Amino acid sequence: MILLQVNQLSKSFGAEPILSNIKLEVQTRDKIAIVGRNGAGKSTLLKIIGGQMSYDSGDLIKPKDVTIGYLAQDTGLESKLSIWDEMLLVFKHLQSMEKEMRTLENKMSTVDPSQDSRQFEQLLKEYDTLQVAFKDQGGYQYEADIRSVLHGLGFSNFDPATTISSLSGGQRTRLALGKLLLTNPDLLILDEPTNHLDIETLSWLEQYLQGYPGAILIVSHDRYFLDKIVTQVYEISRHTSTKYIGNYSSYLKYKAENYERDLKAYEKQQEEVAKLQDFIQRNLARASTTKLAQSRRKKLEKMDIMNKPLGDEKSANFHFDIERQSGNDVLKATNISVSYEPNKPVISNISFSISRGESIALVGPNGIGKSTLLKSIVQKLDSLTGSFSLGTHVQIGYYDQQQADLTSNKRVLDELWDEYPNKTEKEIRTVLGNFLFSGDDVLKSVSSLSGGEKARLALSKLMLQNANFLILDEPTNHLDLDSKEILENALIDYPGTILFVSHDRYFINRIATKVFELSSNMLTEYLGDYDYYVMKKEEQLELELLEKQEQKTAEATAAETTGKLTYQQEKELKKLERQKQRKIEEIELQISEIEEKIEENEQLLCDPEVYQDHEQVQKINTENEQLQTQLEELMTEWETLH
Repeated sequence: MILLQVNQLSKSFGAEPILSNIKLEVQTRDKIAIVGRNGAGKSTLLKIIGGQMSYDSGDLIKPKDVTIGYLAQDTGLESKLSIWDEMLLVFKHLQSMEKEMRTLENKMSTVDPSQDSRQFEQLLKEYDTLQVAFKDQGGYQYEADIRSVLHGLGFSNFDPATTISSLSGGQRTRLALGKLLLTNPDLLILDEPTNHLDIETLSWLEQYLQGYPGAILIVSHDRYFLDKIVTQVYEISRHTSTKYIGNYSSYLKYKAENYERDLKAYEKQQEEVAKLQDFIQRNLARASTTKLAQSRRKKLEKMDIMNKPLGDEKSANFHFDIERQSGNDVLKATNISVSYEPNKPVISNISFSISRGESIALVGPNGIGKSTLLKSIVQKLDSLTGSFSLGTHVQIGYYDQQQADLTSNKRVLDELWDEYPNKTEKEIRTVLGNFLFSGDDVLKSVSSLSGGEKARLALSKLMLQNANFLILDEPTNHLDLDSKEILENALIDYPGTILFVSHDRYFINRIATKVFELSSNMLTEYLGDYDYYVMKKEEQLELELLEKQEQKTAEATAAETTGKLTYQQEKELKKLERQKQRKIEEIELQISEIEEKIEENEQLLCDPEVYQDHEQVQKINTENEQLQTQLEELMTEWETLH
């Protein structure tokens, strides 16, 4: 069933066109992503479809009975009610039905069937009809649904009586999302729903939306999220829309393939056109060949000349350099405790060390203190206890996720120039141009910039610092997917040290060489990217479950007075032994693969072409060091299991 059709839709703000000739179709259970650069018109399109904004021309066709739920980005609930009472408002109709059922039950209890059977049957029929409708609409499970959504969105530890007005902006945004999910519309429209969500909550939302019975139209800059959810992608570029089948990764692949195919077809046609024009020019005036030339001219006139395919729009272009290299030891933290209020530490007894060249992702649930820890490192927040020790020649460059320092009424040009007065205006304009501030854009006031523009301006200031230790708090927030990729490539090539907080799992995978998992009183180190971190967490969970099962089995065995195991206990023991044996075999296979890789690398180091290349030797040695560390961890785990 078609839920929505958009045909030839156009929208302008003043004389500036935002959308033109937009085509889009949504059918039942479609999961569609709208992608494009910041400012391309994605949010505008969602607002128009959600009935929040008018459009200039075109058609938007929707059956009358189709329900649409729309959530704008960073929309927080404004309510004086408690969390629970606000969520109950979604099911007001079910509560009314429940009251009506109670009323009918009371009426039936006062009627004697033997005295007035007609009235009793009428009440019973009315009650049965109402009860079936109540059940079909989820009347017996709506409270469980509320608890499930609140738990998934990170409110399991909150008192349901907590007033919404006492919550933070991010928490109110999550509640707005939860309330919308509970309404269960036919078409769910979500604009950047992953903002303010930690990784655990993101994973829950992915699973929820994968099983959502209706259609979804979504804008998101989280590539992992889009790959897990969507089956179609509409790209908004140069005011128009193009449809691709598949998830976000498929879209990138097909887009590149289509461009290459169209470019080859265009170039082939241009060659043919050039040959025809050359033949006509050389032979038209000659009597013996004029008919041939005229024939070729007619052919040329009938040809449908292709336009040159448009490549990607202009991208930001930047890289991070360092002024001087730091020492090998970059930062050491010892027993750090930090608090916003006296005697109420957010984090306590945190210790870690960072070495030169490492790229470390700091992860953990929202509110655990990740940003707090970063602020204490850069001395924007004093620690209660403990100390930080910076290594020699360490120069810190700090990126604040709130862009708190970018609220001035200065022009964009002056915001950068005032910090680097020794540079010429041309140099400053060149830097800003690399971050997509061109022409009159540099004369805008900083306070009027969008979130994405402020993020790019903050990155331009960071780039000019030439710091050798970057501390980044959610650097991908507000960046479109293309800008994220540019930032990733710049950080991958960066010769210094990086400590960053991010909820973008794709970004963590590309950048991180280590993961620090933060809890309120502990920091756990994992050697590898995000996927490795997840794998190790799953292994730890499996081992814990295995140990619990072994403990239960041992207790049951000890309790046997006859000294003999029951058939069920023997079966359980054999099952546990098989699980452990499979785990041992997996580890042995990993050990074998790593040892083979180390041996391959050592053979490469004997190759004259390799050992004469200093950078290649260093790269291989670094890889071998990481492999040796993994090997030691696996051997320890293997010995423990044995």
